[in-house]
Amino acid sequence: MTDFEQDVFKAVLAIPFGDVRTYKWVACRIGRPKAYRAVANVLAKNPYPLLVPCHRVVRSDGDYGGYLFGSRAKKNLIKLEKKIKDMIK
Repeated sequence: MTDFEQDVFKAVLAIPFGDVRTYKWVACRIGRPKAYRAVANVLAKNPYPLLVPCHRVVRSDGDYGGYLFGSRAKKNLIKLEKKIKDMIK
């Protein structure tokens, strides 16, 4: 795994349960603000999709974007996490 990939995964691991961030947020977080497409490419090949919660990363235009298990699964995971987070508040 490259240093860039490791940085992306670490940034994604920092996204709190029930929250979402954008690909651009991840790119900025790792000090590469123009690399948001590269971030998306790394997450598209995430070998640990349930451990590294790439479903919490969405597009800046509000679209959910792609996901290994399909965009419907991504949308449902995000909604489920938000419901659980709201229930435990």
